[in-house]
Amino acid sequence: ANEAALGRALAVARRFAPKDTRFGVQLAHSGRKGSISRPWEGNKPLTDDQDPWVTVAPSAIPFTQGWATPEALDEAGIERTIAGFVQAATRAVRIGFDVIELHAGHGYLLHQFLSPLSNLRADRWGGTPDNRARLLLTVAERVRAAVPAQIAPGMRRTTTDWAEGGVDTGDAVAVARQVKALGCDYICATGGFVVPPSGIPFGPGYQVHLAERIKHEAGIATRAVGGITDPHQAEAIIAEGRADMVALAT
Repeated sequence: ANEAALGRALAVARRFAPKDTRFGVQLAHSGRKGSISRPWEGNKPLTDDQDPWVTVAPSAIPFTQGWATPEALDEAGIERTIAGFVQAATRAVRIGFDVIELHAGHGYLLHQFLSPLSNLRADRWGGTPDNRARLLLTVAERVRAAVPAQIAPGMRRTTTDWAEGGVDTGDAVAVARQVKALGCDYICATGGFVVPPSGIPFGPGYQVHLAERIKHEAGIATRAVGGITDPHQAEAIIAEGRADMVALAT
């Protein structure tokens, strides 16, 4: 039903879009940040009378005080998660999307596995940086194999947790190189939100330097995002070679 509804929405968008517009879909799993109310209803954990669901994560650690403790995924649950991403990508191709972006940032499940702040596992899915990246890389590899060559797969990726002891940009460069080798076409360089934000230097273009480093050190196309609100600012980022694309949101 969701596939059909999104297909109708995409068909309408194509009717009004300029010729050769490309459409993408972002695939995400909320992990421990799920079971919350809609943003305009407070964006808070659902209460017992609001039909909450059990969330999952790499480790049984709540996002913050007052949030439900998630269940740590076992091997079967991890495999179901990987399969779910592949199924969603296959549906996106059927609908007619041109780009499929995996969301591995902002404290969602793939990011939760990447970050030592949320992943305390001691098995092959946690501990070392390579183990923490295993889920993300497995999902990326299987999605790339499941979609046609003309589909552009990309990734929104936290390149710093903006928190002591978390993911840093050096970690992100290493993973970006692996992502490129698997056939992903670009990285959207974002940061933060695996733990409640504090000390993030919000401001105009505050994350552009993250995209710039990934671009030059990992050799993959990057998209800058965050605090980019002026067209002249966006054009300058591209002209100066700091990123290959700019993301704007409303």
